[in-house]
Amino acid sequence: MAALVLKIFLAYLLGSVSGSLLLGRLKKVDIRSQGSGNAGGTNAFRTQGLLFAIGVVLIDIGKGFIAAWWIPTLDFGGLPDVLDSSLLVMACGFAAVLGHVFPVWHGFRGGKGAATAVGALIVIEPWLLLPLVICWVITLVVTGYVGLSTVLASFSLVPASWAMNNNSLMVFSALLALFILFTHRANMRKLRKGTKFRFE
Repeated sequence: MAALVLKIFLAYLLGSVSGSLLLGRLKKVDIRSQGSGNAGGTNAFRTQGLLFAIGVVLIDIGKGFIAAWWIPTLDFGGLPDVLDSSLLVMACGFAAVLGHVFPVWHGFRGGKGAATAVGALIVIEPWLLLPLVICWVITLVVTGYVGLSTVLASFSLVPASWAMNNNSLMVFSALLALFILFTHRANMRKLRKGTKFRFE
């Protein structure tokens, strides 16, 4: 149990390293005070431009990948893991997403978790990226709403996991989709009220 807690905690700490805030310090800018006030890739693009946003997304995807790929393999002096390896990978990946949204290093004000979730999914089940990307692109082209595209894309993971006949993966996908919906709740409220801007 101790090894499980340590690994999940480390994954959370890694997830708490925000790409936008890290790069923002180099530019002496906090994007949480600009645009939508979110520390994610979309607001980074809207307020700081393409190159800055690419750097942000690469960092955020990278930490999700490392949290799910490397942290579960750590050996803490022979302390046994109490979870199956695949479940441990999912737990660490989800912890990194939590860290991105509620970063301990940045006053618990982070992004919405999508890019970090993508990084974790590369390790957990890369085939899930196919329906994710297809759904995201189609929704974005049809509606122009990034937030809605991200939410619907995350929910596409549930039937995709079901089709793979993997119950653990389906539970993980459902929890992740609900969490992404939670982090995009302001977007959904604006959309419902008709005050949401396209490509936000």
